[in-house]
Amino acid sequence: MNRSTEHDAANQEAFERLTTANPVLTDVAPAIDVVPGMTKNTVLTSGPPLPWEAYEGGQRDAIIGGALFEGLAGNAEEAAEGFASGELKVDGCHDYGCVGSLAGIYTASMPVFVVRNETHGTVGYCNMYEGKSPKRLNYGVYDEDVREQLQFIGDKVAPTIGAATRALGGIPLKPIMSRALHMGDELHSRNTAASLLFARELMPAFLDLADVPRSDVRDTMEILTEDHYFFLRLSMAAAKAIADAAHGVENSSIVTAMCFSCAEFGIRVSGLGDEWIRGPHASVQAKLFDGHTEDEISWMGGESPITETVGLGGFAQAAAFPLQAYQGGDPQAMVDRNLKLYDITQGENPDFHIPFLKYRGTPTGIDVFKVVQTGILPMMDIGIAGKGGGQIGAGTVRAPMECFEAAVAKFGG
Repeated sequence: MNRSTEHDAANQEAFERLTTANPVLTDVAPAIDVVPGMTKNTVLTSGPPLPWEAYEGGQRDAIIGGALFEGLAGNAEEAAEGFASGELKVDGCHDYGCVGSLAGIYTASMPVFVVRNETHGTVGYCNMYEGKSPKRLNYGVYDEDVREQLQFIGDKVAPTIGAATRALGGIPLKPIMSRALHMGDELHSRNTAASLLFARELMPAFLDLADVPRSDVRDTMEILTEDHYFFLRLSMAAAKAIADAAHGVENSSIVTAMCFSCAEFGIRVSGLGDEWIRGPHASVQAKLFDGHTEDEISWMGGESPITETVGLGGFAQAAAFPLQAYQGGDPQAMVDRNLKLYDITQGENPDFHIPFLKYRGTPTGIDVFKVVQTGILPMMDIGIAGKGGGQIGAGTVRAPMECFEAAVAKFGG
């Protein structure tokens, strides 16, 4: 596993691309209008792409729910037949510049955040937070309540935020993210400060929106602030725009994507092209909501670990001690885990700091060689889905070593 001077230089270049990025929210618009390659009969979902027949459980239910929401089929059976025949298309979010929370699920009419990395020109997309109910499409549930909430987002919330964003000429996200880390967020499982800071940025434009009903503005403010998870989707889109700028650096062993489907975990590495390096599911430690047990835990996809890929989430856990009330653990364990992650990364982020660690920059730029050499696995904060659909808890996961060993082997290590 010896690395050449060229390899080290490539990793430093990838790291500098990660840390000099400037993600800016430029618009909110239906996916069909802005996502490259999106079509009316396409449903995007999380994880390395699978053939239709390999999708199961909540992820399969969510994909079908997306087709029903879009009116592509009259019932679940028709939707499944459409995907099996190829009349309907299911594909992976990442290949479209998108990232999906849990099962993901993008359809043509769903609004997305458009985040442009002004430094490098890369663009990341993420669909919008559905609201505080544990019953959501991205958690494998589709019924009339979910349909109405998705329609509410599309008809009222997205147009209001989109109009405000355009009126402001775009909203730089990095200053919000940097400040939120100083206020108890880690920008994955905790977005309390970031959501409120984002709402504050929008407020001047909200007050001046002459063509938007006041009731729509009030409804939008409520969902922006009701349970403080709204900013996660912005954090994900920003992280995608950041990570894609570091992808494609020849000889670089820096990870540029981590995600999972119902079947497996996968990573992409900067110098190994667009191939997904696949392995088994991650190991999980969860704190479940009252009334739920571990045998209910279900994998149905997830691409929110794009935040960890750029030095946030689990890589900034020591900035977010309040997470212990949500996903378990204790402050010292959070610090200890965070400190170990410096041993598997290229450097410290100059803009994302952890106050408790004397404002040390977050560990950024996961190096597959260092993961294999140290045996330290990347840690991610995630929501936990249940077999019957819906969110049943939260916790941490460790990526599987098999992915990193396979990546090292591809470099000839």
